[in-house]
Amino acid sequence: MLIIFLVTNESFRQPNNLLNILQQSSIIGIVACGMAVMIIAGGFDLSVGAIGAASTMAGAAIMTGTGSIPLGVLGGIAVGLVAGTFNGLLVSRARITPFVATLGSSTIILGIIYASTNAAPISGIPPEFTQFGLGKIAGIPIPAIVFAGVALLIFVVLKWTKIGHYVYAVGSSREASRLAGVPVQGVLLFTFIVGGTLAGLAGLVLLGQTSIGQPTAGTTWPLTAIAAVVVGGTPLRGGTGGVHSAVIGTLLLGVLANALNLYGVSPYWQPAVTGAVVLLAVGVDSYQRKSSGGVA
Repeated sequence: MLIIFLVTNESFRQPNNLLNILQQSSIIGIVACGMAVMIIAGGFDLSVGAIGAASTMAGAAIMTGTGSIPLGVLGGIAVGLVAGTFNGLLVSRARITPFVATLGSSTIILGIIYASTNAAPISGIPPEFTQFGLGKIAGIPIPAIVFAGVALLIFVVLKWTKIGHYVYAVGSSREASRLAGVPVQGVLLFTFIVGGTLAGLAGLVLLGQTSIGQPTAGTTWPLTAIAAVVVGGTPLRGGTGGVHSAVIGTLLLGVLANALNLYGVSPYWQPAVTGAVVLLAVGVDSYQRKSSGGVA
């Protein structure tokens, strides 16, 4: 796809457009890195959009109230960490399925946001904070640098740490992992904390890009992040895959969305085209696994 678009569309291959793809894709990429960890462990989080919105609102409220950017950043991250911990406890301790637990927590979080703000956006954050969402370092968008740093950190954790190996073990078989002495509940809690914290970070990046705390921000994040991870090659069954799938899938969806805009495809058709690409990629991957004797 990338080669085709580079060859056939002059506007697409302009450096500014390619950097724009990186900048616009970075937010969902950060969320997808956390989602990849949860999916590998056999779960997922439907509340990441609500967590991102809560982080955005909390960060904006603290910055406008105190004028302190560091306090706003800490507040936004803390919201993600607390929400992720709550989800992790529901799944690991209360043994509620991830679908029900995170769908319920998403509703709770959004309810708290709407009730505490009357669903009104928060503006007036310090102008300096917009550099976090719109600035560049050596010509590279800061959000893309944050995305790359997150992806590298998750790669190191999954590949070279004990907790990373436990994540794969739990995703392959919770019961076998328990019998082998793996702290299954602790591992599940860890994955949801990672997912929630990264959703909070993504919310802060969004705040830096928009300068407004928006209570409806992130509504499409959960399904888009899951689609990015799956289309990048990590199956929903857990136990296999890696953060590379989040990176590949995020960039694929970002490239596709950008190209459809440049080719003048109606925004009403774009979701259908994106959905078809996701189904095609997953179908091909499933067929290849079956052909090679693996589990689809």
